[in-house]
Amino acid sequence: MTALNRYWSGLGPLAKGALMFILTIFLFSIMDTIAKSLSQRHHPLEVVWARYTAQTVIAFIVLSPQLRRLLRTEHLTLQVIRSAFLFGATMCFFTSLAYMEMASATAIFEIAPLFMTIAGYFVLKEKVGPRRWIGVSIGLIGAMIIIRPGSDVFTPVALLPALAAACFSGYAISTRFLGQEESPWTSFLYTALIGCIASCVIVPFVWSTPSLADVGRMSMMGVVGGIGHLFLIRAFTVTEASFLAPFGYLTLLFNAFWAFAFFAEIPDRATVIGGAVIVFAGVYVWYRESFGTKKPVSI
Repeated sequence: MTALNRYWSGLGPLAKGALMFILTIFLFSIMDTIAKSLSQRHHPLEVVWARYTAQTVIAFIVLSPQLRRLLRTEHLTLQVIRSAFLFGATMCFFTSLAYMEMASATAIFEIAPLFMTIAGYFVLKEKVGPRRWIGVSIGLIGAMIIIRPGSDVFTPVALLPALAAACFSGYAISTRFLGQEESPWTSFLYTALIGCIASCVIVPFVWSTPSLADVGRMSMMGVVGGIGHLFLIRAFTVTEASFLAPFGYLTLLFNAFWAFAFFAEIPDRATVIGGAVIVFAGVYVWYRESFGTKKPVSI
């Protein structure tokens, strides 16, 4: 452990952020797989409730000696807005998993970094040149290839991952706003607590009693999701989101693997082509943000 601590201490903020972000992506892919499995037997909103409730219970148990101190915040409004964004992203994405193949939903969700560029322009008043706008447009075209509006295979549900991506970009930007001013444990607690309260209001209308095995799966989903979000908060705190963005495309590989292993899902041609277009556009936008200007864009 000492050697591991020395290795970690010797890493720079970019390397630490990248490693934590990759671990986050891996944990989230496991959470998505459990969520899809549960959504085959329970309403997606109940799955969302289980995810947040399990995380909240675990967080309160682990952090109980410090709860009063950690719940104090000077940015309550921002914490609520940030948590609401993430709750919206979770609700939209989990609902899409109940009706779509995991690879397709994940590929559409990968337009989130492009939405971050759009949000940076309108919210943070960042300068976005024509080439980056072209990259954003190409990425949205990639999403349309997968969604295929106007075709026989299109359903409104296919828009949910895109809405989840928009919500997640809002979450990422608001997390970056908090920066070093707030303890990551405080942000972690508010994320869990606000999501739990919101889902508790909704879940009575869709409730179905889970089996003992599903209770275990729900608990595991909360543990994995909670650990993942803690690493995500830390990653966004120590490293620029624009630097981390390309690593997000590992989600496509992780989720495609789990989808094939557990649900025998194989992405169709449109999903592969659209996903490739989205990745190309996202990497292009990242390059423009990181190297195309003298001052890198931060969020």
